[in-house]
Amino acid sequence: MTKTVTLSQAQEVIAAALHRADEIDQPVNVAVVDAGGNLVAHVRQDDAWIGSIDISIDKAWTARAFDISTGDLAEYAQPDTQFFGIQNTNRGRVTVFAGGIPLRDDGHVIGAIGVSGGSGEQDQTIAQAGLEALSAHR
Repeated sequence: MTKTVTLSQAQEVIAAALHRADEIDQPVNVAVVDAGGNLVAHVRQDDAWIGSIDISIDKAWTARAFDISTGDLAEYAQPDTQFFGIQNTNRGRVTVFAGGIPLRDDGHVIGAIGVSGGSGEQDQTIAQAGLEALSAHR
């Protein structure tokens, strides 16, 4: 049986991410997908951009689809690199800016978190807080 993030774990990840978003006063959308890339949970904070709903979900999906943070994937998607243009694949769903991070348990990817609504640095820091909440419960 494949290990995957549970709804309870997704809620903990989202709660930690929202706490960090509140600390830095940046409203965001936060999404968690399971090991199959399917949406488990999503939250849009008050005043977060509605345009960032799909972006947060797609960041989480991308992080799971390639098992790499979207910020790192962005580096590999630059001109003159082997993955240049990857964001045009998968019906445009691949997102190559910071804020998506795979969620791991015992070395296995069990899902991913995606955050959108702030700068790349803000989204990454908020997603990292969600990841750390999952890691703290092991």
